[in-house]
Order: sequence, then C-alpha cells, then structure tokens
Amino acid sequence: MLSDIEIVQKAKKEPIEKIADKLKIEKKYLVPYGHYIAKIDLSILDKIQDAKKGKYILVTAITPTPLGEGKTVTTIGLSMSLNKLGKVTSTCIRQPSLGPVFGIKGGAAGGGYSQVLPMEDFNLNFTGDVHAVGLAHNLAVAFLDNSVFKGNTLNINPDKIYWRRVVDVSDRFLRNVRIGLGTKEDGIPRDTGFDITVASEIMAILALNSGLQDLRQRIGRIVLADSLDDKPVTTQDLKVAGSMSVLLKDAIKPNLIQTIENTPCFVHAGPFANIAHGNSSILADRIALAFSDYVVTEAGFGADCGAEKFFDIKCRASGFIPDAAVIVCSIRALKAHSGKFKIVAGMPLDTCLEKEDIKAIEEGLCNLEKHIENVKAFGIPVVVAINKFNSDTDKEIELVRKKALEFGADSCEMSEVFSQGSKGGIDLAKSVIKAASLPKKFNFLYPLDIPIKEKIRVIATKIYGARDVEYSDLAEEKIKLFTQRRWDNLAICMAKTHLSLSHDPNLKGRPRDFILPIRDIRASIGAGFLYPLCGKMQTMPGLPSHPVGENIDINGKGNIVGLS
Repeated sequence: MLSDIEIVQKAKKEPIEKIADKLKIEKKYLVPYGHYIAKIDLSILDKIQDAKKGKYILVTAITPTPLGEGKTVTTIGLSMSLNKLGKVTSTCIRQPSLGPVFGIKGGAAGGGYSQVLPMEDFNLNFTGDVHAVGLAHNLAVAFLDNSVFKGNTLNINPDKIYWRRVVDVSDRFLRNVRIGLGTKEDGIPRDTGFDITVASEIMAILALNSGLQDLRQRIGRIVLADSLDDKPVTTQDLKVAGSMSVLLKDAIKPNLIQTIENTPCFVHAGPFANIAHGNSSILADRIALAFSDYVVTEAGFGADCGAEKFFDIKCRASGFIPDAAVIVCSIRALKAHSGKFKIVAGMPLDTCLEKEDIKAIEEGLCNLEKHIENVKAFGIPVVVAINKFNSDTDKEIELVRKKALEFGADSCEMSEVFSQGSKGGIDLAKSVIKAASLPKKFNFLYPLDIPIKEKIRVIATKIYGARDVEYSDLAEEKIKLFTQRRWDNLAICMAKTHLSLSHDPNLKGRPRDFILPIRDIRASIGAGFLYPLCGKMQTMPGLPSHPVGENIDINGKGNIVGLS
C-alpha cells in the first residue's frame, strides 16, 4: 500500500467552490486561500439562524496507545460512507498542532484512503490560524511585562503573573525559563515558562465562541495576573484585548477543505484534549449542521478526555445535543491494555501484538467497557467501531463485537476505511444512522452550581474510576481564591494524561481504587472553565528520541516527503 502522502498526492482534488456547492453554500460566503481551501465568512450566520439542523455525530475512542488508534481516520471515513449512502454529510475536525506533526504523532489528516486534502497544507501552516492565536497570546504577555516595567500603574503583583508565553513546537527546554536578564533596559527578571500554543486559553476561546462580538468579550475577560491587593488583572484592564481580537479577525472564520473522496470538511481551532477541551469550533459545527443531513465531528483522545469535555463544556456552550457517539477501538490497543505489551512511538511494535491473542484481548476489554459506560452516562446511543488492521483475525474481531454489545453498545461494526475508503465503512454508517434515530436522554455529568471540588470528584470517580481526589496546598489555595471570586460556577476542564483512564500513563486497562492527585488549578475565565492539572501533566510537551520531523523533507520538484 502507498504511504499516506503518496496517496494524497495522487488524489484528484476538486475546486473549493465545487465542495461548497455540495452543501449549497453560496460563493459569496467563501474567502479562498488558493484553489482548494477557503474560509467561511461569518456573515453566513445571519442566513442560518433558523436553518434546520442535521444529525450530530461524535466520534471518540478508547484509551489510545502513543500511536493513536484511528479516530480521525474513522471520523473522515464515516463521513464519506454516509455520503455514499446518499446523506449530505460534513466532517468537522481540528487543525493539528505542529508539536505532534514534528514530534511523536505526526499529522492529523487521517490516513490511507481516509484523509483530508490538501494534506500538506492542513498539517503545516494551513491558513495561519494557530500562528494568529500564538501572536495574540504573546502580545498580551508583552503588554503585561511592559506595564510592570513602565511604572506598574495597574499595581500588578510580579509573583502572581499567570500568563505564560506560547510557541507551537514541543520544546521541554522552555517549560521553565527566566526572562528579563541583561541590563535594566532589558526588563525585570522573573521566572516564567512557555506552553504549547494549542494549550492557550485563546485557542479554547476560538473553539467556543459564538461570533465576533462574543470572541471580543471573552478575550476581554482573560485574567493575566493578580494585583498587589489581590484583584484579577484582565486583558481589558491592560487595554490589549482589542488588539488581540484584531489579530484573530480572520482566524475566527472556519476553514473549508475536502476529503480524499471530495466530501466537505470544516477545520477550525485545535485545542489539545489532554490539556484543553479537545474539540473543533462551535462555529464550524453550527455552519455544518445548517447545511448537512449529518455532521461527524471528533473529540480528542479517549472518552475520558475529549468526549467528557465535548458533553460538559462544548455542548453547554453551543446548546447542541449529539444524536449518537462512535467509540473507536483497535485490537492492538485492547491487547496493550492487558498490560503485557509496551508500545513506544518510533520503536518497532512487539511482534506478539500482530499475532492472535484472545487472552490478551479479554484482559484488555475492560478499557472498552469503561468507555462505553462513560458515554452512556450522558444518555447517548453508542456505536463501537473496530478499526481493522491487517493482522487482526476474524476470531479476535468477533470477540470484541460480542463483548461490546454485552457492555451496552447499541451496535458494533468493523471499519476498513483506512484501506478501502468509504466502501470500508458502509456497515458502520448504516449502524450510525440507526443509532442516531434511537431515543436519547442527554444529560450533563454535573450541574455548574455545585462546589469546585464536587465537580472534580464527579469527573474523577464517575469517568476515570478513581476512589477519591487529593489536592496539593497550591490547589487548595486556588480553589479558595476562585470560590471567593465566584468562579466556582464554571465548568471543569481536567488536564491529565490521555494514555490512561487515571493520571498515571503506566496504568492500563481499567484502573480502580486510585487517588487522583490535583497539583494545581488554573483559571480560563474567557474560555469559561477552570482546569486542574492532574499528576505530572505538562502544558508543554517534549520531543521523543526520534521525532517524526526527522523524516520530513522537500524534494527538487517542491513536493513534501515523509509527512504522515
């Protein structure tokens, strides 16, 4: 089989106007970026205020290995399969961060015959949205430091500056830095650090806002620091919120591209799901739902991460209720959840993972069981999709299918969209159509008006399976402060490892009876949530021993090679 980039370079792309026409989106709403990419002008929101909404399908997954288990592949493939069945369908996905693209995971355009085009642009700089977020973020902190340097008229406490700089590269050496070194004219020395751009609160705001006015208001609510008299200092106080919003005037417009089978695909925002809320934008979903019979979107990582945040954060903000959820699993990952195998990105797979091993699957199925329980807790029908690899046997697949139904899934289908495109997902698409017509009793996991600790405990015990939660002194101090400031009525966006249901990436399967440690809690007031940091969770990833970027190059004809 050809490599991902070889497949897309042979694919036939259609002009973006033709893709928009499939959704009956008029040309006047398109802001073209070349022949195959366009932004959607937000004036379209006036047209769709009373538009009929399509079926809303969420794709999530079991706890993945570091290699990923095909969630994006399934999202894209399912959309193409629904289209093949005559349903006007749009895909809504996030823009990838350059951290993973050049780091461990590679790109996020799908794979095989289930990809989005143009894959190279999508995985790299695209339309510049991520750069705009990073620039707006860093402008705020530059204004902040300058305000302190130029007389500190806002009475900012240098020891309580919360806003760190960002860069869209995985670089552990920037996690903790000291700035302002040199002469007096070079600034005031202080300890700080960098986060990755997709962990920026501005990226979360880009994904959660309802329009330009809402974006501007949210940007103005961002808390950068505390004053010496313990009052929050916002971007509005600093008089930088307007300039930040100006830098986002184009980034707020969702992007339209296409799949390898020319199905419309909206791409907008890129918040990480282990740090931020891990979902594409509400604006993209709103537009897609107005013009489609079905909209298939994905939430990052497992159902304990992106899906929980999709339901409790994104659905609250949007008002949209999903009609069904697809949980992607792989035989490989279920074997790994037995705890008998170790999968390391960039290293050869254990050959035993490619041999039939019913016992290992039986021991790892508890992870799938828990994720089905998690999604069912929100009252949504569940379809399990087994992302098929060449080494999977019929006996292994049948075991997973049988168990998924026993665990409460409404159906379970094998997916071969990676190798076959839309033809490989027809059964899955039929099951999704059926599930989306089933009765649902959607509910949030927790109400917003209960204490911060109670909300954290509900997520920890009901979604992760923890026995209890423990807090550092710093976390206790933050909870007390946030409650005093009446921020305790915000949603909770847990920052934890995606490699385990727990806080410890080494705990596979379905960990039980563990204590979830909260070392810090940060406030994203503009985004509308608090995010606790669980265990050793970092907001700036590091590079592996052999980054994917080692394989990326450009040849004499200007073609990119090695991108996946």
